[in-house]
Amino acid sequence: LSQRAREFISNNPNAEWYNNLQSKQQWISLMNHAKTIAILGASAQRHKYGNIAVRAWRDRGFSVYPVNPAQESIEGLKCYRSILDIPGEVEIASVYLQPEITLEVLPSIAQKGVKENFLNPGSDNAAVLQKARELGLNVIQACSILAAGKSPADYARS
Repeated sequence: LSQRAREFISNNPNAEWYNNLQSKQQWISLMNHAKTIAILGASAQRHKYGNIAVRAWRDRGFSVYPVNPAQESIEGLKCYRSILDIPGEVEIASVYLQPEITLEVLPSIAQKGVKENFLNPGSDNAAVLQKARELGLNVIQACSILAAGKSPADYARS
């Protein structure tokens, strides 16, 4: 786990995303063992958070699966129309979609069996959180770029 991620955990012990995890050890275990992440709402535009997340998680060594039905590839990676189109297991999902669209994709995330699901700022609302609970999804309400041990400022936003 990067120093920045450790500091984030230490400095935010009451954060909503942290409280959803059973323990700090579970978080550290996830970050040390998970190797796959789907970025829903991935963007080809390098200044957007959906693109920065692709780069941050790839830099962390993850197999990154961008999901955007309007794109063929993002940052040289094949882009998928749906999380269900991704072959094999996806351990983490990171959502960069408007709440109305997030609500529509939650059943697909549940069907895929994703273990941890980041709802990045602006991607959730009360209806999204209620639906996620109904589907039994483990939701982390936080910026997944920070969770990867990076800051959006680490990447050129141009």
